[in-house]
Amino acid sequence: VQLVESGGGSVQAGGSLKLSCTLSGTTHTRRCMGWFRQAPGKEREGVAAINSDDMTTYAGSVKGRFTISRDNAKNTLYLRMNSLKPEDTAMYYCAIGRGYCASPAGPYDHWGQGTQVTVS
Repeated sequence: VQLVESGGGSVQAGGSLKLSCTLSGTTHTRRCMGWFRQAPGKEREGVAAINSDDMTTYAGSVKGRFTISRDNAKNTLYLRMNSLKPEDTAMYYCAIGRGYCASPAGPYDHWGQGTQVTVS
């Protein structure tokens, strides 16, 4: 199973970015997929998750600003981030898990290498 993130970059506060995560080696039609982030010196934080029934869950800090979605045909997960704030600066990782994600924290069993998001 391989997860490859893309779409990170530097943006000014108030701007937008869209992250993508391409999955190979398995399909995600019966799995939970999600995004989490980690900033230097801070704990890892679950950001958003989407289940196979398309139910989504978000961290309170991003609710209303971020949108998670997936394209099953392309085996790709997305995270649309609007109204970005400096505190959103972090390495963003996508992940996939076998179970049901009742929260953005997972559970996950495979992770990508991450893409950096910097908001100034």
